[in-house]
Amino acid sequence: MQYNKRMEKDEEISNLIGQRNMRIQKLRKLRELGFNPFPPKSNKQLTISEFLDNFDSYLNKKCTIAGRLISWRGHGKIAFANVKDSTGSVQIFCQSSLLFKPSDDTESLNFDQIKDLVDVGDFVEVTGNAIVTKAGEKSISPQKFRLLTKSLRPIPRSYEEIKDKELLYRRRYLDTNINKEKFDRFIRRSKFWEAHREFFKQNGFLEMNIPVLESVTGGADANPFVTHIDALDEQLYLRISQELNLKRLIGGGYDKVYEIGPRFRNEGISEEHLPEHIAMEFYWAYADWQDGMKFIQELFRFVYNKVYGTLKFTIRGFDIDLANNWEKIDYTSVIKNRYDIDVFHTNLEEIKAILKNNKVKADGDLNVNRGIDLLWKLIRKDIGGPVFLVNEPKFLSPLAKSDPGNPLLTQRFHPIIGGFELGNGFSELNDPEDQLNRFLEQQRLRDNGDKEAQMLDIDFVEMLEYGMPPTFGYGHSERNFWVFEGAPAKDCVPFPLMRHSVSGLTKDIYPDIYKKVETKRQEEKGSRKKHE
Repeated sequence: MQYNKRMEKDEEISNLIGQRNMRIQKLRKLRELGFNPFPPKSNKQLTISEFLDNFDSYLNKKCTIAGRLISWRGHGKIAFANVKDSTGSVQIFCQSSLLFKPSDDTESLNFDQIKDLVDVGDFVEVTGNAIVTKAGEKSISPQKFRLLTKSLRPIPRSYEEIKDKELLYRRRYLDTNINKEKFDRFIRRSKFWEAHREFFKQNGFLEMNIPVLESVTGGADANPFVTHIDALDEQLYLRISQELNLKRLIGGGYDKVYEIGPRFRNEGISEEHLPEHIAMEFYWAYADWQDGMKFIQELFRFVYNKVYGTLKFTIRGFDIDLANNWEKIDYTSVIKNRYDIDVFHTNLEEIKAILKNNKVKADGDLNVNRGIDLLWKLIRKDIGGPVFLVNEPKFLSPLAKSDPGNPLLTQRFHPIIGGFELGNGFSELNDPEDQLNRFLEQQRLRDNGDKEAQMLDIDFVEMLEYGMPPTFGYGHSERNFWVFEGAPAKDCVPFPLMRHSVSGLTKDIYPDIYKKVETKRQEEKGSRKKHE
């Protein structure tokens, strides 16, 4: 079976190499004829959607569009083709008699040159009149046809042609060329963050760029990536959160700040988690968690209405209406009601027994804090929402302000939608002594093997000693977008992180170069391990 698959793969690669060689021959022929297969500029006047949406105003008038050639159907001295750009596709009705070449035209191709030297996948520029064909199709009848980019590899026409589906993650540019739904998804992803920025601007927030490299990382329970800066000869971390530096800005006198940018967590890769992803955090001076809950409802409604044009969704079988009032559920009560334990008076053995009964595997580094969090996650998956989870225990919230009515609890909430926890907001802790004690407890957990416990950041405590006003803070990641798309994480980011790999086709085309590159990679990998 493996042998047959290998033969099939070899045949596929051989066929692709043959097609590539034919295209290279055409490339050389174009150059021999005096054409530049990669001219530096296009004369494109309008997008295809502009052309189609305003077709009547262009009818029988000359205009110029450009894009990728996606089909060619020749019939003697006429041909029908389709060209697409990022906005749509249009039919090209080519007639040999109209594709004349003035003696001084060194760029335009005649009909036979197009037929013999241009391939599906090439980028072309078409100048001609807007017409309606006998079949009623809005089209362009070209008088001038320029080659803008000669493609050397054929683009698959459909998913069925791609036997290795992982290729779509590694070569996303192929995926978006053959799948309009994927193409449109990344437009929605862009609009998702664009809507956030619009909402924050309307509410007087400033977008602030803050460092990605940190000497001490914090603001979340996560395992960081470790790196090294040669100039300072110090170990650094890729940030796991934007929190502490944004709160330093609040301490610096700014009232409303936010950032949208990457964060990194050296943890698993799954349908719900990626080690690198985009996240948003904002901080609002002189506000508290109650103000925050109202604000988050407005934010969700604004963003999802902008992106999808509705507030009603079905997520994991739950019917969700963001327009409804969001109820509140109490953290300690919901665990007490489900498992009959008091989170403030329990032990690891009791928690492990419950996890075992619910078929949840707990690793050897499990502690009470992590165990209680796992119990909550078991409950969460059955909550449709939208609701706010409130009153999280202080021992699980090292950066949140205590509830004056019950010092064991914090003024913290999580929005829960479709069984997912989609954000984290709280009244920020601004008491430096309290913060130091919580950092010390987190550091103790870290020293005892909890890699996700937060580091002691004494510089942040120093900032608090200078004073930070009462503040509300909140953050969520693009996981929110993945949930509302109803798709796995890898399908919702353009280029998900994957193990390094070079395609078999490229190895066969450039064997000597590949061997040199791979040898160099292995040498550098060995050098890093030796250094470590």
